Amino acid sequence: MRVLVIEDDAQLCGYLAKAFGEIGASVDLAENGRDGLFLAAGNRYDAMVVDRMLPELDGLAIIRTLRASGNPTPVLILSALGEVDHRVEGLRAGGDDYLVKPFAFSELHARIEALLRRATPGDAPVTHLSVADLELDLLKREVQRAGQPIALQPREFKLLEYLMRHAGQVVTRTMLLEHVWDYHFDPQTNVIDVHISRLRAKIDKDFEQPLLQTVRGAGYMLRAD
Repeated sequence: MRVLVIEDDAQLCGYLAKAFGEIGASVDLAENGRDGLFLAAGNRYDAMVVDRMLPELDGLAIIRTLRASGNPTPVLILSALGEVDHRVEGLRAGGDDYLVKPFAFSELHARIEALLRRATPGDAPVTHLSVADLELDLLKREVQRAGQPIALQPREFKLLEYLMRHAGQVVTRTMLLEHVWDYHFDPQTNVIDVHISRLRAKIDKDFEQPLLQTVRGAGYMLRAD
């Protein structure tokens, strides 16, 4: 699951990024409305969490602009404004749900899951990925190959999800650092090599056909030859 969070409270942004990361979601953050709209318009997300009161461009303006352009991504409005009129205004602006601060992440997560279930078939986010006989269920957070369950740690699951979403394409180390570890710098460690090795041992070791390949000098690729 890929989520965009548009929220100007840096501490809350950090909390949400950590919480979403713990459930294996990929998170992009924007701390003002203009940056948020830029990200929302230029990328595909499964869901968005948008604060109402933002610098430079308020949350409702972002939602109205997205809906006017035909963007159907489910949006959960997060706000300290909790009166009935505020909630009605947010929903009428194009929000799909409205959660008042303070909140529990478990409720926010459950509400996003509900939004994804209610998405129309034509706009439904991908919840199941497969490459050859390897299958990944994003909602149940289960992985299996040839019908055999494979237990993955949260980071391994996130790594496999990213590779499967880009099956047949070379995925560079920089891409993995940015989208799986949320690093925008080179940590100068072998963290990627270690996780790739562990993942390969789990999804390829006991099977005849290897899927996870190293592309020398470029990165990695998940594909069925």
